[in-house]
Amino acid sequence: MYLGLDLGTSGLKALLIGEDQTVLAEAHAPLTVSRPHAGWSEQDPAAWIAAAEAVLEELRGSADLSGLRGIGLSGQMHGAVLLGAGDEVLRPCILWNDTRSHVEAAALDADPRFRDITGNIVFPGFTAPKIAWVRANEPEVAARIERVLLPKDYLRLWLTGAAVSDMSDAAGTAWLDVGKRDWSEPLLDATGLSRDAMPDLVEGSDASGTLRGDLAARFGLPEGVIVAGGGGDNAASAIGVGVVQEGQAFLSLGTSGVLFAAAGSYAPDAASAVHTFCHAVPQTWHQMGVILAASDALEWHSRLTGTPAAELTGELGDVEAPGRTRFLPYLGGERTPHNDAHIRGALTGIEHATDRAAMTRAILEGVSFAFRDSLEALTATGTKIERLTAVGGGSRSDHWLSMLASVLGRPVDRPVSGDFGGAFGAARLALMADRGGVTDAATAAELAPPPQIARSFEPDPALADAFTESFQAFQSLYTALKDQP
Repeated sequence: MYLGLDLGTSGLKALLIGEDQTVLAEAHAPLTVSRPHAGWSEQDPAAWIAAAEAVLEELRGSADLSGLRGIGLSGQMHGAVLLGAGDEVLRPCILWNDTRSHVEAAALDADPRFRDITGNIVFPGFTAPKIAWVRANEPEVAARIERVLLPKDYLRLWLTGAAVSDMSDAAGTAWLDVGKRDWSEPLLDATGLSRDAMPDLVEGSDASGTLRGDLAARFGLPEGVIVAGGGGDNAASAIGVGVVQEGQAFLSLGTSGVLFAAAGSYAPDAASAVHTFCHAVPQTWHQMGVILAASDALEWHSRLTGTPAAELTGELGDVEAPGRTRFLPYLGGERTPHNDAHIRGALTGIEHATDRAAMTRAILEGVSFAFRDSLEALTATGTKIERLTAVGGGSRSDHWLSMLASVLGRPVDRPVSGDFGGAFGAARLALMADRGGVTDAATAAELAPPPQIARSFEPDPALADAFTESFQAFQSLYTALKDQP
């Protein structure tokens, strides 16, 4: 058996699979976020340990864990866990969605070495600017820093006693040479750190250590359980949905939206706001476009109309050419390709004939066009995307997936019902580590195949020109509004 632990912002999920990768048991423990000031987002790492104890205890009560051979880790990226002497936690972890370090991020991004070495813009959510903020605002804490870990890797420290990270999670720190898959000493030095403060690095499919004997005894686990390197949440989710080889990609229609494509080579384009990170398996990278409001835009419309989102999409008929009403889904700014925290959403072309269905259609189109922005940014770097697997709550809408297929010009597949998220991907990485690891994407694909597809949605050639014309108008609308106060 193999256990995946996915440390999210709102909870820790545990998923137990058998050797044939069928799900045997699962457990969940909730987590809360502290926001002591505007723009701040923090968690106490002790809460993660308590959550891990809770899910392991729950699994112990529902399954025989004596056959467990490996544990894999997935987790929220970019968080800064600051440790002092004896691995004492010095302050609450500053999370990925914390924006306090925007000034420090801009200063680091102005240093050309960061984009040159990491292949990415330095976003405020990344780890490096958080350390710069602590040095400027909490010097007494900064003076005691001996080690910096990412959230899931603090969980690993508790599980194994080893300070280790994997390539995919480390790529989101702004300290990793993403092409060479190693820490960059010049970038560490720019924030007053050295390699000594960093965890060791392994591939996500390799072993990072073994479970501590006292924990094995406490939770009824066998001795010598391997703990795999694991991955950042999106990379682990890609392993879960079988997106490991060039040409494979997934589309996540959650609160935010993610277009994730596996890549066989390193081809960054930082200026496009595309994330170019290491994948969780060797010799493989991934590119990712991020949309800040995907199904969240539909939920906004649902709140305004007092109508459930499923009812709103259910009342639409077949996908048709766009009308006059257009929607910019930038309810809280946008990431890819604009890196614009100040832009806000807009509805244009509203007329007497605009009814609720027209508004719903415009919102789905606006989010779909935002995905096309990301698709064009990714493909401009040479990344190949042949078809897309849709996951997340929005993927339940036939209308939306049909529209996305035509807007993106790619078939969109919806898997059979099941859990293909970070916990499942982490469990798959544990399986790979137990078998000695994998050497490349092709060998990883044998152990992480795509899920069975319930339905495929093909592009409608008759709608291609109309969607392209409307997409160009969508792009022009952003240009017209971006400098408005």
